[in-house]
Amino acid sequence: MNSHPNPIITSKELRNCLKSVVLLDVREIEEYEVSSIEGCILIPLGELQNRAESELNKESDIVIYCAHGVRSLYGVAILKGLGFKNLRSLEGGIAAWDQK
Repeated sequence: MNSHPNPIITSKELRNCLKSVVLLDVREIEEYEVSSIEGCILIPLGELQNRAESELNKESDIVIYCAHGVRSLYGVAILKGLGFKNLRSLEGGIAAWDQK
């Protein structure tokens, strides 16, 4: 698989491909306990560098989200640095997801 030309995905686009992607939540556990997207994997951003290679498949199509879409962009950068290629950030984070 090639990397996505646009590293951003909207809530609407995500809803259309939800079953074919790996959802990665990079928020803190306290935030996750308040709300999350069903089926996601939680790896807080501060732990991502150390946990990604053992918990995620580098070939997977991964959509990363956080509260508003800022930390998820850092998550994309971290995973790219580890050799992951199929990465997108949820535009507006879970706040945008919850609005729909």
